[in-house]
Amino acid sequence: MTMHMRIEAADRLLNLEEVKGIVGLGKTMIYRKMRAGEFPMACKAGGCSTRWRENECRAWVVAQLASRAPANDS
Repeated sequence: MTMHMRIEAADRLLNLEEVKGIVGLGKTMIYRKMRAGEFPMACKAGGCSTRWRENECRAWVVAQLASRAPANDS
């Protein structure tokens, strides 16, 4: 398997249920944050199908964790 094929396999398109499982948000909050520009935008995969790029969703989670205040070890 070439590196290009591994990158493509890792960046698959996710449905809403998969996104909810990764980011820990519900449907309403995901769409609210998308409208506010605070969450990766979805793409239309055809017909009524909406999908998100897995790499973008996982990067969003990493950014959320990185932006939280450090724990107070008092």
